[in-house]
Amino acid sequence: MDSLFDSFGFRVLMFASVFGSVILHEIAHGWVAERLGDPTARMMGRITWNPMAHVDLFGTILLPLILAVTGQPVLGWAKPVPVNAAYFRDPLRGMMWVGAAGPLTNFALALAAAVLFRVLTVPFLLLPVMPFVFLAKILLGLLVVIAASNLYLGLFNLIPIPPLDGSRILMGLLPREWLPGYLSLERYGILIVFLLLYAGLLHRVLDPVVHTALLLLGFR
Repeated sequence: MDSLFDSFGFRVLMFASVFGSVILHEIAHGWVAERLGDPTARMMGRITWNPMAHVDLFGTILLPLILAVTGQPVLGWAKPVPVNAAYFRDPLRGMMWVGAAGPLTNFALALAAAVLFRVLTVPFLLLPVMPFVFLAKILLGLLVVIAASNLYLGLFNLIPIPPLDGSRILMGLLPREWLPGYLSLERYGILIVFLLLYAGLLHRVLDPVVHTALLLLGFR
């Protein structure tokens, strides 16, 4: 798996996988918010499978493509789903669940890819005919890509830097008097993320974690 994990083709396929995964990530935010009583995302047409409702030119297309080509972890985002926490019975606790919904969706997609990989591996190995071997390698490789890209996205979004999802989860755990100071970091959040990318820290931290997780999920 190492050669696939480090290959250029792997990263290009990750770009395609990230495109779909960030959209599902945002739909999950909107769906959970709706379940908790907030109709905003539904009213604004954001709980939809139509990708055009979610695409952010920079976050969904340009940034993932640049990261794929330059060998960085392939990360990205779609247009944030609008959420009005005033609809929630407990706004902070509600935002925790909404924030967690995106990363949990990514981890669920990675797990589903791993299960399908294990289910398909044995029958494909029993079909030594060349066309089947070729198709098997493509399909199994694609499942690795889907798992890896979703692990990257889930872990990245759990970083507790506002406005990433991890910050919404942490806000529900912090003492209330700490919240104003913590929220003041949001204006610098994206800049901090880009500095971490530029310094290669995300690459060095996320790569081994994702690689280990893939092995634990049964990808070899």
